[in-house]
Amino acid sequence: MLRVGWFVLMKGISLTWFYAIASVVLVSLVSLVGVTTILVSGERLKKAIFVMVSLAAGAMFGDAFIHLLPDAFENRRPKAQTALYVLAGIFAFFVLEKFLLWRHQHTLESDNHIHPMGYMNLFADGVHNSIDGMIIGASYLISVPIGIATTAAVVFHEIPHELGNFFILIHAGFTKSRALFFNFLSATLAILGAIIALLIGSSVQSFAEFMVPLAAGGFIYIAGSDLIPELHKEATPSKSLLQLISMGTGVGLMLLLSLLD
Repeated sequence: MLRVGWFVLMKGISLTWFYAIASVVLVSLVSLVGVTTILVSGERLKKAIFVMVSLAAGAMFGDAFIHLLPDAFENRRPKAQTALYVLAGIFAFFVLEKFLLWRHQHTLESDNHIHPMGYMNLFADGVHNSIDGMIIGASYLISVPIGIATTAAVVFHEIPHELGNFFILIHAGFTKSRALFFNFLSATLAILGAIIALLIGSSVQSFAEFMVPLAAGGFIYIAGSDLIPELHKEATPSKSLLQLISMGTGVGLMLLLSLLD
């Protein structure tokens, strides 16, 4: 009886790991959504970038204010502590950008002068993806149906988010192939997040409580200090209106996804 019980337990654990890892691999593959632009000419892509960067800015603000911050402030810790974590995220990305700008100005660039904004976006998105992975892994520890439902919610959330990330990297100076590769590399941190959740179990909650407001602060900083100034470079009234509509669409997508969760 003891051997049978041990076998059933180990089988259940292995199935949990299988479903969780398969789910985060699927989520990581969503980052390759930018492959749909491969057949688009460089001139067309250049014309579309100012709209897509506007969409990405709206999606980043929406993700931070509609998803991440409400989730962060639902925790039991004092609200002021959570707010300090958000500010820590903003200051951390300020310091990171200072360092990247210094490096950009004092080294010979061999990568077509990629703007530091691209690397910052990869870092922030990596943190976000690891959190998604932890959430998925923790969900499968509860039950397989809950894990599948959580994975579906993350996939729908990631499609517009990853497309926006891809265009931010293109705007920062990455080639299409490099943007796809590095965006996918950042997305695979979801696998690491899931493994951490499966290994440490309930302790993952306290780790996520710190990382969620940190990621929110990063998204707010990138959207507000890097993307918005880029959008101001376009002064044509008609294009400015299109940018505003695109930003609103990005926020609307995040709101819609929150209603579907």
